Amino acid sequence: TGSIGRILFVILQYIHMAVKNWGLSIVFLTVIINILLFPLTFKGIKAMKQMQALQPKMEALKKAHKGDPQKLNREVMELYKKYKINPVSGCLPMILQMPVFFALYQVLMRSTELRGAPFLWIKDLSQPDRLIIFKTPIMLIGNELNILPLLMAVAMFFQQKLSTPPQTSSGDQMAQQQKMMMIMMPILFGFLFYRLPSGLVMYWFTNTLLTVVEQEMFLKKPMFHVEHSES
Repeated sequence: TGSIGRILFVILQYIHMAVKNWGLSIVFLTVIINILLFPLTFKGIKAMKQMQALQPKMEALKKAHKGDPQKLNREVMELYKKYKINPVSGCLPMILQMPVFFALYQVLMRSTELRGAPFLWIKDLSQPDRLIIFKTPIMLIGNELNILPLLMAVAMFFQQKLSTPPQTSSGDQMAQQQKMMMIMMPILFGFLFYRLPSGLVMYWFTNTLLTVVEQEMFLKKPMFHVEHSES
């Protein structure tokens, strides 16, 4: 991540020369990275759309193999193979974001230029945003209210909601697990990010917003067609 961090900082410096604000520089850097990874994001969105189209077949398999989870898993994998769907392709953009995430953390911690750099209500991009500081600590959040991780958690909830295929049987165990993940993942990330540097949280928040917009744009368009014939 050291070499990635140096590259990111050079790009940030060039962007900063144009926009004259480190917070805006991080936003524009996020947009650039999102554009570079868009082919993989698009592939993941395509897989999500195809999985949504296959939902009736998935429900039929669940009913047919209700008492045999191993056979159900085999049949589901065969279904994915038949329609050339990679169910984990939607995770690739997030996996590739992780080296960038850790490299940007190093940049925020080591670069003197970003220490004390303000943006909107944020006084220092290398510290939590600290919208409100309380005189006495409050359970779970301590003595400071960091609003940016909370906004990020809300954005992640909508991202999870868009990417989760609609379930026709609400009592299904898999459906319940997906609903639980849709709630727990944003809460977990909000907790993990709560005291991280605001510049880093802003990067993840901006990237999540861009992903939500992309999913909203492409998941609703009938551009990915899946035949439902048994051939």
